[in-house]
Amino acid sequence: MQPKISGVILAGGRATRMGGNDKGLIFLNKKPLYQHIVDKLLPQVDELIINANRNPDIYRQSGYQIVPDLTPDFSGPLSGMLTALKSASHDWVMFVPCDVPNLPTDLVIRLWQGKQQALAAYVNDGNRAHPTIALLHRSLFSQLENYLANGDRKLILFMHKIRAIAVQFDDNPTAFTNLNTPEDCQHWENTQEIKK
Repeated sequence: MQPKISGVILAGGRATRMGGNDKGLIFLNKKPLYQHIVDKLLPQVDELIINANRNPDIYRQSGYQIVPDLTPDFSGPLSGMLTALKSASHDWVMFVPCDVPNLPTDLVIRLWQGKQQALAAYVNDGNRAHPTIALLHRSLFSQLENYLANGDRKLILFMHKIRAIAVQFDDNPTAFTNLNTPEDCQHWENTQEIKK
């Protein structure tokens, strides 16, 4: 039986490869990139939170809870995860970055079922790990807080440390293509047009 799950969109990075523009607010097919994630994630979760460190007023127009990092130094996705574990209403929290517009519609259920008895699970697409696309239990907050306090930032090392399960999504690897540059966005729009 799947419990209630909080969903979190990680939109708090510097987006240096997007020319410093707020990645979540880059337009893709006439709507902000983060909105594509909302469309895919919202039907799969019971609450939606956006972790954003810039342009909070713009994100707030979406009507969802906006939480900035607890640490002010742009210390990466782990900082956003720490913040959201504290802010979430439910014990299980699903994280996705703001730049993966083609997420599978069965993402949450497969991670939930694939985690077995572990307190965390993340996506592996058959070629590589995607630790920013992960399901974590709120009880990991103190472990993550200590990890960051020690100056550690590598997300995949934290996943190993907490014995997270890598759940295979090798049946649909392109679902986890992330858009890092304006060129990536343009290419994605063009290929979507071809598919239509």
